[in-house]
Amino acid sequence: MSDLSSRTVLITGATSGIGLETARQLAERGATVLLHGRTAEEARSAADRLAATSDVPATRTYTYGADFSRLDEVDTLAALVVAEHPHLDVLVNNAGMAAPERHTVTADGNEIAFQVNFLAHYLLTCLLEPALTSTPGGRVVNVSSSLHRTASIQWADPHRARRYSRLAAYAQSQLALTVFAADPRVAAVSVHPGVCDTALLPLYGHEGVFPAEGAAHVVRLCDPAVEIVNGAYYDRAERVDPAPAATEHRTVRRLNRLADLLVDRTA
Repeated sequence: MSDLSSRTVLITGATSGIGLETARQLAERGATVLLHGRTAEEARSAADRLAATSDVPATRTYTYGADFSRLDEVDTLAALVVAEHPHLDVLVNNAGMAAPERHTVTADGNEIAFQVNFLAHYLLTCLLEPALTSTPGGRVVNVSSSLHRTASIQWADPHRARRYSRLAAYAQSQLALTVFAADPRVAAVSVHPGVCDTALLPLYGHEGVFPAEGAAHVVRLCDPAVEIVNGAYYDRAERVDPAPAATEHRTVRRLNRLADLLVDRTA
């Protein structure tokens, strides 16, 4: 395992589960870790837990709060990160939620799982592009799911207002996140970290491994010693082919146009 003391990594959804364990493992290897939580208080609490339960000094962690169900908070988060860390080596797009039982729309007008799991990460990645590309080697690691293989993007009804299923909504968000890794603007990969014992476990319907085991697969892809190919997809440590749609240039372009429209951003 290489030393990561020169690396700065932002992890979304770093207050529990795979995100928190990813933060722990990266910081223990020397990285400067930016922990994102839904609120600043939750992020600070996570940093305090890391300091209390490991050899991670407080000087190695920074905390940020942003509710991904509000895109204006994503804008604010990105501006703050770029101001305080103009060079960013890795962005780990990990924050995620299970789609609710009932169809739910955010204040921005988007189906909530599609926004929290994909659109917020799309916007954040675009806004952090200057920091990620300030020097060669910046990369994005999207924490996706094998369930992306069961999905289709409903182009005419991405918010699934006409026909809602929580599993289909979640799977669509994971397919979109996986497709987004093939965007050429910043080198990116996607990884299914395995079925882990986190808040998302009920979607998979069986037992999961400890979050630390899944986090190890994410951390590996943050290591500059591990070469990546833009758009690659990993099932834990093994590079495999994603769903066919995830590598179609037409789908990537179409998704970018849709996402730009939904986050009110000019491409």
